[in-house]
Amino acid sequence: METLCRDCITLHAQRTNVCPHCSGRRLIAHQALGSLNIAHVDCDAFYAAIAMRDNPELKDSPVLIGGGRRGVVSAACYIARLYGAHSAMPMFKALQACPNAIVVPPDYEAYQIAAAQIREKMRALTPLVQIVSIDEAYLDLSGTTKANKAPPAAVLARLALDIEKDVGITVSIGLSANKFLAKTASELDKPRGFAALSAEEAPAFLAPHPPAFLHGVGPKHSAKLVRDGYRTIADLQAAPQKELIARYGETGLWLSERAFGRDNRRVSPDSVRKSVSAETTFFANIHELGELEDELWRLSVKTADRSKAARVEGAVVTLKLKSADFKTITRRTTLASPTQLSQTIFRTARTLLAREATGRQFRLIGVGISTLTPAAETDAADLLDPNVKKRASAERAADIARAKFGKDAVKTGRTVRREHKQATREAKDDPAKS
Repeated sequence: METLCRDCITLHAQRTNVCPHCSGRRLIAHQALGSLNIAHVDCDAFYAAIAMRDNPELKDSPVLIGGGRRGVVSAACYIARLYGAHSAMPMFKALQACPNAIVVPPDYEAYQIAAAQIREKMRALTPLVQIVSIDEAYLDLSGTTKANKAPPAAVLARLALDIEKDVGITVSIGLSANKFLAKTASELDKPRGFAALSAEEAPAFLAPHPPAFLHGVGPKHSAKLVRDGYRTIADLQAAPQKELIARYGETGLWLSERAFGRDNRRVSPDSVRKSVSAETTFFANIHELGELEDELWRLSVKTADRSKAARVEGAVVTLKLKSADFKTITRRTTLASPTQLSQTIFRTARTLLAREATGRQFRLIGVGISTLTPAAETDAADLLDPNVKKRASAERAADIARAKFGKDAVKTGRTVRREHKQATREAKDDPAKS
């Protein structure tokens, strides 16, 4: 059984508890270590890790990434998770669970820079890199041993060390024979972990776990499976495939395959994101159309900036609202031609907003574009809006100015008005700021 030292990247032919070469104890031993080549790389508490990297004083503190008390937790560091706080939890509940948590606002520019650094390192190892999200990806390292001068396991261990040194955060790695098992393995040894799981051992490994252990089975689906008598993955393994298909349709076939650790999906570097969006939860409910439009403009700019960074444009604009009673409203419209411009996104979504903002209280607003295509070289004209080319030119010029002189180099009147209102509210809430 081969053993890999993750500190000095030395492979040993036999299992050992201490590396004979460097006396390191961060070892991974597995009988199939030399033959597995599909990896899942997942950054550990990515947003929180970036915040702690950029502010070392936060290192030993429970950190939550998000907005005000009425917002949602974007990320929670591992210390905060020990108290029960986690991502997607309402911020007020997270602070109830972890009163001493330090709330840090998101820094999307820092996240994008770090993600780009990590992707560059991964693509240097193999062209088969499938980006899943800003903080995770699959790699197919088949046939790369000669080019990388090391087997996949050693290459991945070196990648993890390089990310720590150059980017300043840690990652966890899962190594297996397919994407599903690689993803499963990456969750086994977090944070700063490395786990291997072969296809041969997968059925026995998965069997005692509840259905929710299968990546892709959510809480509601898991509860239904348990109610239907499938309390463990072993129960799913014992069920005839026809029975599962009869009960759950295509999902039944998926369950039958995943229960045994089977997954025929390839690592596809051509996978593209389906949408680009931004949303915010308000500190206090908003009903006035003008205030909602101010928030919509800020989010339209953010969506446009993300689209430009990804070099995509979308033909569908979607408006998302959440009312004070937590009901979600989604409205969308299809454009004559795709766009990545904030002005076009805003003007389209504003029309949708006007139909909904009739005095109702809202706690959240969001906007996004979908049906994405690679961005065109030039902005499209619109016969119904002859000024669109002029606005596009102005926006492109503003983008150049912001890139050269900083994000505050160019501001619209709407942005200035919104910032003034926000500052006034904060001064009212906290007299020390006035």
